[in-house]
Amino acid sequence: MKVSDFIVERLHAWGVRRIFGYSGDGINGVLGALQRAGTIEFVQARHEEMAAFMAVAHAKFTGELGVCLSTGGPGATHMITGLYDAKLDHAPVLAICGQAEATVRGASYQQELNLDRMFADVADFAQELSAPAQARHLVDRAVRIATARNGVSVLVLPKDIQDQSYEDPPVAHGFTRSGVGYTRPRVVPYPADLQRAADVLNGGEKVAILVGAGGRGAANELVAVADALGAGVAKALLGKDVLPDDLPFVTGAIGLLGTEPSWDLMQNCDTLLMVGTGFPWAEFLPKDGKVRAVQIDIEPAMLSLRYPAAVNLHGDAAETLKLLLPLLKPKTDGTWRKTIASGLDSWWKKLEARAMTAAKPVNPQRVVWEMSPLLPADAIVTSDSGSCANWYARDYRVKRGQAASLSGGLASMGAAVPYAIGAKFAYPTRPVVALVGDGAMQMNNLAELITVQKYWRQWADPRFVVCVFNNEDLNEVTWEQRVMEGNPRYDASQSIPNFAYAKFAELLGFTGIYIDNPDALSAAWHRALASDRPVVIEVKSDPDVVPLPPHVTLKQARGFLSSIVKGDPGSGSVIAETAAQLLNAVVRKKD
Repeated sequence: MKVSDFIVERLHAWGVRRIFGYSGDGINGVLGALQRAGTIEFVQARHEEMAAFMAVAHAKFTGELGVCLSTGGPGATHMITGLYDAKLDHAPVLAICGQAEATVRGASYQQELNLDRMFADVADFAQELSAPAQARHLVDRAVRIATARNGVSVLVLPKDIQDQSYEDPPVAHGFTRSGVGYTRPRVVPYPADLQRAADVLNGGEKVAILVGAGGRGAANELVAVADALGAGVAKALLGKDVLPDDLPFVTGAIGLLGTEPSWDLMQNCDTLLMVGTGFPWAEFLPKDGKVRAVQIDIEPAMLSLRYPAAVNLHGDAAETLKLLLPLLKPKTDGTWRKTIASGLDSWWKKLEARAMTAAKPVNPQRVVWEMSPLLPADAIVTSDSGSCANWYARDYRVKRGQAASLSGGLASMGAAVPYAIGAKFAYPTRPVVALVGDGAMQMNNLAELITVQKYWRQWADPRFVVCVFNNEDLNEVTWEQRVMEGNPRYDASQSIPNFAYAKFAELLGFTGIYIDNPDALSAAWHRALASDRPVVIEVKSDPDVVPLPPHVTLKQARGFLSSIVKGDPGSGSVIAETAAQLLNAVVRKKD
């Protein structure tokens, strides 16, 4: 048995069944072992960064360890962006990288980099193999640490050591003998701390709950606690699929991409319960001292990080909420809930009005608004960063049973299609939809359609839909230039080439649908979601539809007006589109 054979065997013993990666001579030993064993599926991406994103998606959607692989040198450096995505979103991922031969380490050899140092910041565990006897405990520690800490581990494997003979470490001084296995513990707070938290929550009259990705798997407990407290629930973007949007007390996303009801919930509450969230924009939370807060998180480093909590509970969300529930005194006054429900009713009408407002040629909000009710109950939706994330956050009304995610903490462009591929491999019987801007498609996601072309026929359900918002603009940054900086749109940095995405899909044997008429959207989504092959929907969308935040500050308004005064090339259209959205919403509200 070679060292590489042992590594593959050990990964299989840990439960690894799929690796996303790209080959290179520095990792050929492991690739040969994968071929000989035939027990772990290898999925070939077009780029190592995309392989890492696929591994992150696998981890997010399954809760299992995601694994990616590359050669050393440039293959490893390509992978690091996806690994930072895992780190910032607390997804367990193992990266396996090749390396120059151990005999030339320190010789400025070709593709020789100090990878353990390069990965030191992104990884909880990063080690380079230097002797066969290390292989056993390095694999065991890498998997166990990544899984236990919901973080990143990296194994760096010199090319020559991969091909050396493997023997178990002897029972002798200078050797260690590790084992396979890890079960997550039941982490819950002490009873006294639970009672202190209950006292805070029982003392509130207007309770708000903010839930993030750490609340996934605790839907029943969250609903029970919310009902007992008469609370409204806002969701951080990574927690979008934790609770469905059809519940009358769920106010949707919070933050710049959030909803007005979530803003109102945070501004008017007197008590706040935060569950499994690292939501970054603290300006959307209540002011210090205005409310008393309780926070629950499995990661103690996240406690009291965004808002000073009166009680911090280190524990698993579901288990902690179960223990907290009997200590809560059910609230009988339903006024707060009625206020929340009324605000939600008005919000959905306003959102529909915005989505149905005419644009040139297609309003991007309507694309997702039309998609949302047509999605099957088990659909998985991914989104890229950029303006499409606004419509994903607001216009997609997630149902119970659906799953959704995007690059949250890193907010990286280019994650939507590889996320969708990772999701599809994990759940080949479920339909998957990726919402992508044209900037991300041109950056790297077009190439990953070739990955879909390679594998889609082996999926039990072929439905894989990529919806491209073609507005020829790096739209999110354009609006940030206008609103945050007060600068007009800078054509040199913001304009991107037009490209025939639907026709490219047809070259790959997919169905390509081009939309430049909003009335064709519903039929396009029906067709795509019933297709017998992957589909690319290309929507010629209007770049001047403003992604209105739930609360416009005076600084943002001044910045926007400043960009117009300075001569924004699209100022006339921007003003007209914004006025039309606002006016249409007011008219429909009166109706």
